[in-house]
Amino acid sequence: MNPASNPANPIHHLALRTDWEAARKAGEYRISTLGRTLEEEGFIHCSRDLTQLRTVHATYYGHLTEPLLILDIDPTGLDIRIENGYPHLYGPLPLTAVTATRPYTD
Repeated sequence: MNPASNPANPIHHLALRTDWEAARKAGEYRISTLGRTLEEEGFIHCSRDLTQLRTVHATYYGHLTEPLLILDIDPTGLDIRIENGYPHLYGPLPLTAVTATRPYTD
């Protein structure tokens, strides 16, 4: 079994708090990465663990002052593909797949 498809192994996504709040109103999350939508990128970037997430933050988000959230995602039933070592979600993220959110802190 692909470890990304095991609910005991959640995957993670770094989100702007404002993007998450908009998704909660819209009913699904469609942001791929900073400044790029699912439609523009083709998938939503995720991380398999918090070490990968910190690398993503340092590389792409470190300059931001806007609050960030970690979205913990149950990958069960989602189209998750591991590419270049990172899980990618092909399709929108249903709100029901997000098992927890918490502020990102370095």
